[in-house]
Amino acid sequence: MYFTKMHGLGNDYIYVNGITEHIREPERLAVRLSDRHFGVGADGLILILPSRRADFRMEIYNADGSRAEMCGNGIRCLAKYVYDRGLMKKKELIIETDAGMRRLRLETDEEDKISQVTVDMGYPIFQADKIPIISEHTRVVQEPISIRHMEYRMTGVSMGNPHAVVWVNSVKRLDLAQIGPEFEYHGRFPRRVNVEFAQVVDREHIIVRVWERGAGETLACGTGACAVAAAGVLNDLTERHVTVKLKGGELSVLWDEADGKIYMTGPAVTVYDGIVTV
Repeated sequence: MYFTKMHGLGNDYIYVNGITEHIREPERLAVRLSDRHFGVGADGLILILPSRRADFRMEIYNADGSRAEMCGNGIRCLAKYVYDRGLMKKKELIIETDAGMRRLRLETDEEDKISQVTVDMGYPIFQADKIPIISEHTRVVQEPISIRHMEYRMTGVSMGNPHAVVWVNSVKRLDLAQIGPEFEYHGRFPRRVNVEFAQVVDREHIIVRVWERGAGETLACGTGACAVAAAGVLNDLTERHVTVKLKGGELSVLWDEADGKIYMTGPAVTVYDGIVTV
C-alpha cells in the first residue's frame, strides 16, 4: 500500500488515496501504522475518498483506531495532497467530512505547490447537548470540573467534534500525561473530548497545549485552535481575530462577525512517501 506522511504544525497523519487503494479494517490499520516505535508513526490515519457531494471525502481514524469527525490540520494537508498530485487542480475545494462540508482556499508557492490553506471551519456550537457535554445549563461557560482532586473551569465548544477549553495562567507547568486522560474519559463527556489548555498573552495572542481524543498530547490541533478562539470571544478574553501558538507553530483564526463562521489559516507539509505491506 502506498502512503504519504504529512503534517500541519507537527500534527502528523498518514494519508492513503482510497480512490486507488482498497483499505480493509482502517481502524486496525490506523493503530498499527500510527505506532511510533513499530509502525510509521503518526497521530492517525486519513483516507482520501470519492464523494458524490463534494470534490473529495475525508475519513479520519485516530491513533487508537477511533473515528474522528473533523481535523483542521488534517484537512489542510489533504488539500495539499490532492493539488500537488494533480488529483484536483483548482484553488478552491469542498471536502466532505463527518462534521459536514468544509470549503478550502489554497495558496501556492513559486513552484505551484500548496504552502498555506484557509479552511471555512463552519459555525462554533455552544449548546451543551450538541457538543455533547452533560450539564444543567444550556451552555457550558467556565463551569467547574474536578480532575484528580483539582478544580478546573471549562468552556464547551463543538467544531464538529467536542472540545473543552480550560483557561490557565501558564501552559508550561501542566502535566498533560496525568490530567489529559482524566478529562478525555470524564463522565461528563459522552463521546469523550478534546481538551485545550489556553493561556492568554494579550487579546490577539493565545498559547495552547492540546490533549486530543484518541491521540494524546499533539503538537497542534486545528479544530482545537478554533474552539479556543471562539471560547476567547465568549469569555471576553480575546478579539475575534487571534494568533494561536501551539507546540508545533502558529495558526491564524478569525471568527467572522459578518457571517458567524470561523476561518483558520495555516501551513501544510509533505514529509515523505512510502510503501507498507498490509
